[in-house]
Amino acid sequence: MAPGVTNLTAVTEFILLGFLTQGNMGFLHPLLFSLVYLCTLLGNGLIVHITTLDRHLHTPMYFFLRGLSFLDLCLISATVPKSIANSLRHSNSISFPGCVLQVFMMIFSAGAEMTLLTVMSLDRYAAICHPLHYDVLMSRDRCVQLTAVSWLGGGLYAVMNTAGTFSLSYCGSNVVHQFFCDIPQLLAISCSENLMNKLVSILISLVLGICCFIFIIISYVHIFSAVRKIPSTEGKAKVYSTCLPHLLVVVLFLFTGCFAYLKPASETLSVSDLVISMFYTVVPPIFNPIIYSLRNQAMKSAVGRLMKGQY
Repeated sequence: MAPGVTNLTAVTEFILLGFLTQGNMGFLHPLLFSLVYLCTLLGNGLIVHITTLDRHLHTPMYFFLRGLSFLDLCLISATVPKSIANSLRHSNSISFPGCVLQVFMMIFSAGAEMTLLTVMSLDRYAAICHPLHYDVLMSRDRCVQLTAVSWLGGGLYAVMNTAGTFSLSYCGSNVVHQFFCDIPQLLAISCSENLMNKLVSILISLVLGICCFIFIIISYVHIFSAVRKIPSTEGKAKVYSTCLPHLLVVVLFLFTGCFAYLKPASETLSVSDLVISMFYTVVPPIFNPIIYSLRNQAMKSAVGRLMKGQY
C-alpha cells in the first residue's frame, strides 16, 4: 500500500521505547517508579483527606490545593502504572485505544492543573492585595465556579489536542520514543503531509501556557508590590513561604512542558529527553505535597490532629 494511504484506524498498537525492559534497568525502572507512585499516592491522598475532613482547612486556598492534589494523582496515574506494568511484563506495547486514553488523560490533567495553578495565583492576589474583600471575592460559590472552569478548560483542551493528534495518518513506524504516548513523539512518526494539522496541538499548548504564565506573572507583580509595604518581617516571610513555592511549581511545570513540546523530536530517545519528560509528568505530582505541606504550619497541625484522631 502506498505511503500516506494507511490511516490510524489500521494501527492496533504503539511501541513505547522509553525504558529498557531487560537487564538491570529492567529491574530498577519498575522498582523506582513503584516507589515514586506510592509516595505520590500517599502524599496527595493525605492532602485530599485532610483538606476534606479538617474544618480549619475549609478555606479557598486549601480547596484549590485539594483540587491540585487530585489532578496530580490523575496526571501521574495516566503514565506511570502502564510503564510499570510494561516493565514487569517485559513488553513495550500499548494498544491504540490505550494510547488515545493516555494522551487524553495526561493532557486533561496537565491542562486543568495549569489552569488551576493560575486560579491559585488569583486567590493569593485576592488574599494579599484585597484582604478586606477576600471573603466576597473568593466565596465558596466563586471557588466552585473557578474549579469547574479549570476542569472544563482542561477537558476542552484535551479533546482538541487528542482529536488533532489522532486525526493524523500513521503509515510508517509505530515506535514512540518515550515511556508514554506523548504528542510530540506521536507527531514525529506521523506521515501526514499537512503541516498545520501537526502544529495545531503544539500551538494550542503554547497559547494556553503563555496566557496562564502572563496572568500569573501579573498577579505576582501586584503581590510582591503589596508585600514590600508590609512592615513586619514575619509577615513578609509568611507571604513568601506561601507564594514562592507556588511560583516554583508553575515555572517547573510550564517550562519543562514547553521545552519538551518545542524541542524537535529525534528518532532516538536520549537520557535528557526522559529527564525532561519526567519533570512535567512525574516530578510535580510527587513534589507538590512536599512544597505545599512541609513548609505549611496549618497542614502540619492538621496532620497532628489526624494522628491524634481528633476528627
